[in-house]
Amino acid sequence: MSIKDITIVITSFKSDKIIRNCLNSINRQCQVILVENSNNLDLKKGIEREFSNVECILSGENFGYGKANNIGLKKVKTTYALILNPDTTLEPSTLENFFAAIKQIPEFAIIAPHVQEKKDESIEINNKNSQPILVKNVKGFAMFLNITEFKDIGFFDENFFFYFEEIDLCKRLNDNKKKIYLVPSIKINHKGGQSHDEALNKEMELSRNWHWMWSTLYYHKKHKDFLAILFIVFTKLSSAIFKFIIYSLLFNKEKKEIYYYRYLGLINALMGKSSWYRPKV
Repeated sequence: MSIKDITIVITSFKSDKIIRNCLNSINRQCQVILVENSNNLDLKKGIEREFSNVECILSGENFGYGKANNIGLKKVKTTYALILNPDTTLEPSTLENFFAAIKQIPEFAIIAPHVQEKKDESIEINNKNSQPILVKNVKGFAMFLNITEFKDIGFFDENFFFYFEEIDLCKRLNDNKKKIYLVPSIKINHKGGQSHDEALNKEMELSRNWHWMWSTLYYHKKHKDFLAILFIVFTKLSSAIFKFIIYSLLFNKEKKEIYYYRYLGLINALMGKSSWYRPKV
């Protein structure tokens, strides 16, 4: 078992400034597949010239997180794949610690770092020498996949554009009695919400809110019963309309627009429309 057994898959969208930090943290002997959700030929040429271990695939359009990762994962020929977000960086010991974890838990579907959010950092320190922890799901910024465990269930549901795709994948793994672990010894730095250039923040925020609502309802329609769906629709729709009205009265244009996009995302999901909205960038 060596670094040659891992392929790293990264999905990016206009992440020109931050992606190099991620790539520079990766051992140059490790194969990387970067799927860029655009047709940026200059980025592809620059990355492949600078990083001999990176294959940059241009999707030609913005496919979102799940479908773009699937493009990369389907090209993986190694035993394992590590999915990373562009705003992550590896520690020098990260890949070694993944291999150490495999020896402890050879029958796994996904391994992830114990620190999933900032609030977990103190817990990670207290448990840095503890054993892998069996969990129901993990966040999508860093997921170490045992490729053979996915042959019968596939990878991401491509109906999701953004949000819930990793939760859906973990749900399908759980339903098929496959195992997901957090490992305290594994450290991956994650800035969070910084996978794109800062100039795109406003439009990306509107897109996130639209897709948060769409994906929430789609996920529940896929996995929950009618009463759960009805509750989600009522609470989410009421909240979006109420806050839209409140922020309209307060003349807070930014917040008003956010809740309007939340309303639109939910309405489109209710109507059975696909997750069609794309950031206007």
